[in-house]
Amino acid sequence: MTMRSRFIIIATVALSGTAVSPVYADEGGISFWLPGQYGSFAATSTTPGWAWTTVYYHASLAAGADQQFPRGGQINAGLDANANLVLFGPAYTFADAVLDGQLTLSMMAVGGRNEATIDAVLTGPNGNTLSSSATDSLTAFGDLYPTATLKWNSGVHNYMTYATGDIPVGAYEPDRLANLGIGHSAIDVGGGYTYFNPATGREASAVLGFTYNLENPDTDYQSGVDMHIDWGAAQFLNEQFFVGAVGYYYQQITGDSGSGAILGDFKSRVAGIGPQVGYLFPVGDKMQGALNVKAYWEFAARNRPEGWNFWAGFALSPTAPKKTE
Repeated sequence: MTMRSRFIIIATVALSGTAVSPVYADEGGISFWLPGQYGSFAATSTTPGWAWTTVYYHASLAAGADQQFPRGGQINAGLDANANLVLFGPAYTFADAVLDGQLTLSMMAVGGRNEATIDAVLTGPNGNTLSSSATDSLTAFGDLYPTATLKWNSGVHNYMTYATGDIPVGAYEPDRLANLGIGHSAIDVGGGYTYFNPATGREASAVLGFTYNLENPDTDYQSGVDMHIDWGAAQFLNEQFFVGAVGYYYQQITGDSGSGAILGDFKSRVAGIGPQVGYLFPVGDKMQGALNVKAYWEFAARNRPEGWNFWAGFALSPTAPKKTE
């Protein structure tokens, strides 16, 4: 099997490009878009047919007692949070071209456990104050995340566009510290580019996107539009194993609004960078597996907790057909 055939399946891991809020709704300092979803091989084509992706995600986040976050009409100070989540779902890639590109549709779900602690509730809807810590945890399922991607290939150059969103059916209560749903819908669109040279095994990708959040009806809070960039770079050491680096930058570009936005526009940002490794292997005669492990250290956070997160993704997809002479 050629290097080109082998690397195609790693792109299936990028189909886990879904969004999930691991701690709060958007007004809690956590966005619909989860930075780091896309990375290496994001725009490369996939083998037509059904595929399955499973991703384990761990996040450890913190914000000092001097940092404030609006949530459900009150202001919380400080935050410590841990999330252990599993994202999973099918994808289908069409064999027939759409707009001269390759169309893939996927649906992802999320389940797992959230734990959150705040230092104090400073104010409530009626002006009441409370100086104490509070802890909450939740094991449940989150929202659903449909995604459509369209990809084009021209030699070593690969291009893609995508659209995804949030179907708010997951576990969410506005007065709860830990949630797995975000309590409102959202739409995210963007595009990306991947350079991959099979002869050298070198790869570089970047995906730019924008999120529009609908208002949370339980809190009358509408988060502003955000911009996010995910990137990755990799080098194959042989036909199955690659190493590289990943990173992201998230920036809210318009302010929050609604009667629940009691801290004003509350624009947030965060950046992250870290290593990655990947491994490709056959599964039976007709399937291929791809493992991708990556980790991010966060910095430059504003109006948002920061920390570190870890991803371990597994994708199962059809084997690319062998070319005949």
